[in-house]
Amino acid sequence: MAKTGPVLCLDIGTGTQDVLLALPGVCVENWPKFVLPSPACRIEQELVRLGQEGRDVWLCGQNMGGGFAKAALALIRKGHRLAATSAAATALHNDPERVRGMGIEIAETCPAGFVPLSLGDFDLSLWQTLLAAHHLPSPNLVLCAVQDHGFQGKGSGNRRVRMARYASLLEQNPDPVSWLFDVPLSEMTRMYAVHLASGGPVADTATAVLLGAMLDPVFLKRSFREGVTFVNVGNGHIFAALVYKGLVRGIYEHHTSMRTRDELLADLGEFRRGFLPCDVVQQGGGHGTAYGPVCEEASYIPTFICGPGRAMLSGCGQFIAPFGSMMLAGSMGLLWAFCARMEQGISAQ
Repeated sequence: MAKTGPVLCLDIGTGTQDVLLALPGVCVENWPKFVLPSPACRIEQELVRLGQEGRDVWLCGQNMGGGFAKAALALIRKGHRLAATSAAATALHNDPERVRGMGIEIAETCPAGFVPLSLGDFDLSLWQTLLAAHHLPSPNLVLCAVQDHGFQGKGSGNRRVRMARYASLLEQNPDPVSWLFDVPLSEMTRMYAVHLASGGPVADTATAVLLGAMLDPVFLKRSFREGVTFVNVGNGHIFAALVYKGLVRGIYEHHTSMRTRDELLADLGEFRRGFLPCDVVQQGGGHGTAYGPVCEEASYIPTFICGPGRAMLSGCGQFIAPFGSMMLAGSMGLLWAFCARMEQGISAQ
């Protein structure tokens, strides 16, 4: 890090963005940390305010998390007009026809009388202002994590694209350190938009928090002995991974609001045994599962739990908090992956 200088690490989730400013020469415990509302929450609040004022809105900017969708549709139901550029519309759906079907107009310039509202997961100027207000340096490098379903053309289901991408990663290189990308594939539209805005490497939020968990020495030791199950219960999504000898052998994803404690425990039991098909999870509203090579000697019984919703699995495993901060696990994971690749003398792919 001495060569890199200050590094801003952002794990941008559904409800919060969990941010770390890594400073060379300063101990980890004293690095500035922020847990703030996610960019999508800010857009949601703006849409609610503009709706109350009776304004029509034009969405511009770039692709970002679509957590503001309900507020957008509520504005339309109130009788107000909502328009969006082609780029901004992808935050709601990659298919412009689906966006039009929601009652949203596609317009590349701001219609007369509309209030422009710029979308984006990352705005360097906002962070420079916040950091300067606290007499902190601007970053030389930005690392970001966002959840991206991916897009492979009209008619391709986002969940299927996402799980197919996971299956490909598990087959090609199951080391999650390699899942941090200098330049993401163009089909990863949200990650690509963040990369263009930040100029730095990007990863999926699930990858970032898993990397953060691997900073726990007990986690890594048990993964080499018998394999472990990692579960992150986030505000919007549940992510689980089977890890054996530091490599990912299986992935499970669902929506937090769609699983009770008992349902999740049942899913995890089948997942550990490799008996939970992707289609079954998707039929229940989840993203699905993906598996790598079967490792018969791995039990995956030891369970490590993280995330703001971790209380759902209280008593079912060990709660972990890398460097004492559970919410910053993803940001820590991003930094660790970047530094690991620097030490290996290779850049992100």
